[in-house]
Amino acid sequence: MPTNVPIINRELSWLSFNERVLQEAECTDVPVLERLKFLGIYSNNLDEFFRVRIATIKRMMDFDKRALHELGFSPAKVMADIQAKLKILQKKYTKAYENIIKELEKENIFFLNETQLDKPQGDFVKNYFQEKVRLEIFPIMLDKAKEFPTLLDSSIYLAVRFSKKNNKEIHYALIEVPTSSVSRFLVLPSKKDKQFILFLDDVIRYNLKAIFQIYDFDKIEAYTIKFTRDAELDVDNDVSLTFMESMEVSLKKRKSADALRFVYDAEMPKDFQNYLIKKMDLDNKVQLYAGARYHNFKDFIKFPTLGKTHLLNPTQQHIPHPDLEKTRSILDKMKTKDILLYYPYHSFDYFLDLLREAAIDPNVSHIRCTLYRVASHSHVIKSLITALHNGKDVTVFIELRARFDEEANIDWATILREEGARVITGIAGLKVHSKLCLITRREKGNKIYYGCIGTGNLHEKTARIYTDAMLLTCNQSITKEARLIFSFFDKNYSVPKLQHLLVAPFNLRSKLTTLINREIKHVKAGKKAEIFLKLNNLVDVDVIEKLYQASKAGVKIRLIIRGICSLVPGIAGVSENIEAISIVDKFLEHNRVFIFHNLGKPDLFIGSADLMTRNLDHRIEIVMPIADEKIKKQLTQIMELQWKDNVKARVFNDAQSNFFRTRIATEKAIRSQDAIYDLLEDVVKKKK
Repeated sequence: MPTNVPIINRELSWLSFNERVLQEAECTDVPVLERLKFLGIYSNNLDEFFRVRIATIKRMMDFDKRALHELGFSPAKVMADIQAKLKILQKKYTKAYENIIKELEKENIFFLNETQLDKPQGDFVKNYFQEKVRLEIFPIMLDKAKEFPTLLDSSIYLAVRFSKKNNKEIHYALIEVPTSSVSRFLVLPSKKDKQFILFLDDVIRYNLKAIFQIYDFDKIEAYTIKFTRDAELDVDNDVSLTFMESMEVSLKKRKSADALRFVYDAEMPKDFQNYLIKKMDLDNKVQLYAGARYHNFKDFIKFPTLGKTHLLNPTQQHIPHPDLEKTRSILDKMKTKDILLYYPYHSFDYFLDLLREAAIDPNVSHIRCTLYRVASHSHVIKSLITALHNGKDVTVFIELRARFDEEANIDWATILREEGARVITGIAGLKVHSKLCLITRREKGNKIYYGCIGTGNLHEKTARIYTDAMLLTCNQSITKEARLIFSFFDKNYSVPKLQHLLVAPFNLRSKLTTLINREIKHVKAGKKAEIFLKLNNLVDVDVIEKLYQASKAGVKIRLIIRGICSLVPGIAGVSENIEAISIVDKFLEHNRVFIFHNLGKPDLFIGSADLMTRNLDHRIEIVMPIADEKIKKQLTQIMELQWKDNVKARVFNDAQSNFFRTRIATEKAIRSQDAIYDLLEDVVKKKK
């Protein structure tokens, strides 16, 4: 809907977020191998952006005038702005990469290509190729192929051309670089404290003659290419298919979806480019992009540490939770008090221990979970299967539309169903994004519900690198309402009656509006009024308008937004009472926290929902109130530490400048992620 209120386009705001990621790769205070990882994160983010958001905008461009009328912006104009911003970011990226390479060389770490190998190194690479790589190589001869093969957008390829000097016969081939089965980086033998790295691409280049030895040629050349495809799923509504079957069909279609971007090595000769473009039958809607020698820098996320621990962030040990560390039964402890787990400072093992306990407890009858993303070797899944083997009822809602995890989730759903679990995989028109686990226990003839409600996925790996909160509670007013959510999964027409939980799409939007209106009422009565929100994304126009209204009334509003922020703070007469920052640091800030002042008796909530239209209206999201005063105090302290961050906090403005918060020379440096560790560690010390 068109709006007259100040709004930053979400796509441009997202690019601004990815620029903050790139800033970490540029920052000389960050250990150099961590900077390399940030380059990988930036690259991975950008790939996703093209696959999802660029794809959407391209479809909208076909109806540009209509979109301008309906949405209030021109997709063509947005696309032009995106392209302009991407050019700027690409220059920054290239410079950051070059600087990191120089820093690595100062540490005696050198990248080589296939032309720079001496005889011993060459022999080592040949042996490695024969032992580890050769059997993963399956060349496709393009001049012989009936049709051009479908290129996967998660892969990189070597386009190969070879010929004889006195023979006009030219052969073309395509080799997928097997990064899914072989490391992208080969560590060569060290020399006098010097370490050498070779890209897998160059391992293959060095052995091209061996790959094509049956051919007689004088010249051979190879250039990296990469495809990006539209990743949006078009789920078939064929009534003869189950939802899972429809998803499987749709995923197969994704592999051959429309091409969005074709990236090639800028050194590739023009006639070779033209041959590939013609062979692939690319139209003028596909963006042709002359890139560097190497693509898929996302692989830097898994760059080897090389034993250089001083080039990485120091390893932090998990902080023992004072209520759980020596607890014989977590369920019994939950009966006495609410417990807050704050990842990655606390270990995810506490939640796994709870599941294991529930799986063998003779009084536990049922375990229910919502799963959006899980680890590839999930102990959560294993615990649920153990519970099944021990005679427990297990109900699992697995969201099949978790983008890029669809195939994995289909597999998990199949495994759990075969083990005897009741598996629910879809609700028409709604995606289930809530983070919920519910344990039913019989105690003195009654059903008692134990709940785990959080901000992050039940995922062991991300719990080590994402900041997330999870509340363990036996508060029956909360857990019985959580049980109603599972009832809704069974009977989608039965809308749950909720008094405590804020659940999208039922009451979350209206309750947030009520809470904001209350602060407006208080400030108009001459009383103190404040709103403090921490989110991944703030996009929904109605919510933004309501926050502007609160600001105009005089309510002080603080925002910590990791990613997209369409709200413009600091505009006189509109948002002058709104301040907003973003924190990008070692851990990915992922938890959502909502605090409303309420005349000095704050209402505090945690949950799975960002303030985006999709979250509020088209997803099952759970936001829960925190009742325990000690936990409220602790979460408030954490939020205040983050607000005071003057090391990794960037200030939002209308120009999206991403400038770091200014710190005067005499001011104490506060890096909030480190300060939170100290805070939680102090809690343990005081308990002893």
